[in-house]
Amino acid sequence: MSPSRARWTVLAAFTLLVAATQLLWLGFAPVTSEVARSLGVSDGAVGNLAAVNPLVYVLLAIPAGRFADRRFGAALGLGAVLTAGGALVRLVDPGAYGWVLAGQVVMSAGQPLVLNATTKVAARWFPPAERTTAISVGSAGQFVGILVAALSGAPVVAAGGVGALLALGAAVSTVAAIATLLALRVPAAFPDEAPAARTLPRDRTLWLLAGLLFVGVGVFNAVATWLDVLLGGLGLPDAGGPLIALMTVAGIAGAAIVPGFAARHDRRRTVLLLTPLTVIVAFAVIAAGPGLVVTAVVLAIAGFFLLAGLPVALDWSETRAGEGDAATTTALLLLAGNLGGVVLVLLVEPLIALPVAGLLAIAAVTLPGVAFAAFLPARADVAAGDA
Repeated sequence: MSPSRARWTVLAAFTLLVAATQLLWLGFAPVTSEVARSLGVSDGAVGNLAAVNPLVYVLLAIPAGRFADRRFGAALGLGAVLTAGGALVRLVDPGAYGWVLAGQVVMSAGQPLVLNATTKVAARWFPPAERTTAISVGSAGQFVGILVAALSGAPVVAAGGVGALLALGAAVSTVAAIATLLALRVPAAFPDEAPAARTLPRDRTLWLLAGLLFVGVGVFNAVATWLDVLLGGLGLPDAGGPLIALMTVAGIAGAAIVPGFAARHDRRRTVLLLTPLTVIVAFAVIAAGPGLVVTAVVLAIAGFFLLAGLPVALDWSETRAGEGDAATTTALLLLAGNLGGVVLVLLVEPLIALPVAGLLAIAAVTLPGVAFAAFLPARADVAAGDA
């Protein structure tokens, strides 16, 4: 295989593994009640299966990032094995909550090793001119996995029960893990740099990017969690699921288009400033109750920019930290995103019985993102505070 084809094969295998982590994490979300009946537990207990993932990520993110910066192949290989292993553990007894919970814990331990590798894969196998594209593709794997989880749960369970859903997750993750382990045999095209993580805490730009992901991922999680309830209160029952899927599809398109444009024209700050502004306007419009069509259009626009913000931020972080600290820097940013995903969901929750207030709350919690973006340097090669 030619070097050109080899690097894209590595990226394809890695992206499939990224998607598998999200499928395993959120696969129960659209069929919570069915899974609860099958396992003989409450809906809340099924929800706790998904809560394991961000909790473990918060605990392991930074150690996993440092591990990947020092021994990348071992770290990503272990992440692949844990991802597939956790899915297979769930299959030991598909009707036993204990086995399913154990599998979620194992899989969750693998996720930071996988997701933290996003910028590292780009830096090791792709030339500088292609790294933004590689980061965008790897990041889009997260959104594709979320979309597949949202769309596949109900029909798979209807056709074959919860066991079939667990088998689907095991099949996808096993194929992805094997492909990734084989891809790791492809020699890196660019030499490793020595980690210099001690400099990262002093880089204001990276902390501003972390703040943006705290807001951006938090807002997306809040929308995914509460949109159906909020729109139901505005007279749009059962619209939340399809509109979240539409928002995610638009976000996948944004992740494919926006980061490359931002990098080529050195407009990363402009894009990251436009992202929270778009979200604020979108949810202010939705709160006015404009109807299904307008709501769908503004959510698609918001999703296009909101989900594109992740690869733009990761791409910028890689240019700041370099390949030697790429995984640790990614860990810092994704850790902030996971924390935001918990905090902003909880901030909006008290207002879900008041749909207009709840939608305006989503707009309000996005406001700090404008400040974070405004303080970023105008150019990627300048540190925040020096621009």
